[in-house]
Amino acid sequence: MAKVGRMKLGSQGLEVSQQGLGCMGMSAIYGPPKPESDMISLIHHALQTGVTFLDTSDFYGPHTNEILLGKALKGGVRDKVELATKFGGSLSEGKLEIRGDPEYVRASCEGSLKRLGIDCIDLYYIHRIDTRVPIEITV
Repeated sequence: MAKVGRMKLGSQGLEVSQQGLGCMGMSAIYGPPKPESDMISLIHHALQTGVTFLDTSDFYGPHTNEILLGKALKGGVRDKVELATKFGGSLSEGKLEIRGDPEYVRASCEGSLKRLGIDCIDLYYIHRIDTRVPIEITV
């Protein structure tokens, strides 16, 4: 089986697989959630082929995709991946609300860490920019 190569991402030293695995469709957006055991098997298969860059968001589900990834990362798997997750969108009374205020960002990050069952996110970035908040404040 061919292995996926690796590359540097950005200037801070993060190295990731050249191909990533976007996990959104596993639990949201493209129809009903897929069977959890199948998706965990898929994630583990991706790792076996060298795909170690996993992408999710607190918005997917919402929250259920991060919970799924948290289950897949148990048993030492976390040490083998570079994990990206996003913040910036939430549902409020059934409508999409874009938020970038510091309180929301902190709460989102803490929630993602808890759902993923980890203590560090490798790449944390904004899914949608809140134009009411200067980006310097969001960051």
